[in-house]
Amino acid sequence: MTARIPSRRRRRSAMDTSRMFYLFISPWLIGFICFTAGPMLYSLYAAFSKWNGVSAPSFTGLKNIQTMLFQDSLFWKSVGNTFFYALVTVPLNMVVALFLAQLLNRRMPLSNFFRSIFYLPSVVAGVAVYIVWSQLYNPFTGIFNDLLSLVGIQGPGWLIDEHWAMPSLIIMNIFTCGGQMLILLAGLQDISDEYYEAAALDGASSRQVYFKITLPLLTPVIFFNLIMGIINSLQIFAQPQIMTEGGPMYATYVYGLHIYKTAFVYMDFGYACTLAWGLFVLILLLSLFIFRSSKLWVHYREEVD
Repeated sequence: MTARIPSRRRRRSAMDTSRMFYLFISPWLIGFICFTAGPMLYSLYAAFSKWNGVSAPSFTGLKNIQTMLFQDSLFWKSVGNTFFYALVTVPLNMVVALFLAQLLNRRMPLSNFFRSIFYLPSVVAGVAVYIVWSQLYNPFTGIFNDLLSLVGIQGPGWLIDEHWAMPSLIIMNIFTCGGQMLILLAGLQDISDEYYEAAALDGASSRQVYFKITLPLLTPVIFFNLIMGIINSLQIFAQPQIMTEGGPMYATYVYGLHIYKTAFVYMDFGYACTLAWGLFVLILLLSLFIFRSSKLWVHYREEVD
């Protein structure tokens, strides 16, 4: 009889804890259901419907998917531009961020100041920054072409040249790799000095130390930056919308811009939902592929030990 009383008290205490838990998360839970899960489910239904955003959606089955894959030439154009941007931007940013992280990992005067300077463009990135870059890229009054003219080089058309528009966006994006740099810097500082001391005793060269110790122990951080970089690059929208509006000659017409114009210019919200879910599936498949492949190249500390 006496043993049952503590058991009841424990159950009652657990129930009280559960109630308090759900009470505290209820604001987030309500917001998630109303503003995230609910709209996602509705957009999934709208993806198989014809919907102009005003009247009720009318179910059309797989017609939107058929249009997307076989009838919409701008869909494949946007997919190609987006993949090109991602394939160049992600590894390039990773290399630049890793180079900067290794430089700033050294003990030197004003190291914290330089870390802040390199990270600053990632903080202030936004519409105002894209407008400033548009002025810098101006082929007639921009500072880039003025600097090139000082050494006798005629600057390109940058954003108004279809061959230079996408490279211009990629060059601009390099200056926002400060977030990746800080994460890689944290990964470098988390590597114990014991590994390097053991390598020095074994007579390992600096090249061997980098490729056998530093780089393998950084792979979890590289893996995280790779996933986030791919997700962000495939969702690019603000830069081409503000700086080029997808031009010239659709050279910067990316997937996010195609979704936006389909919904808010052509007022075809049903087809825009189909495009949005197509992007979701594409990012999901790529993420799953990278997660599966990570078993081959991501090395965690206990594996190295």
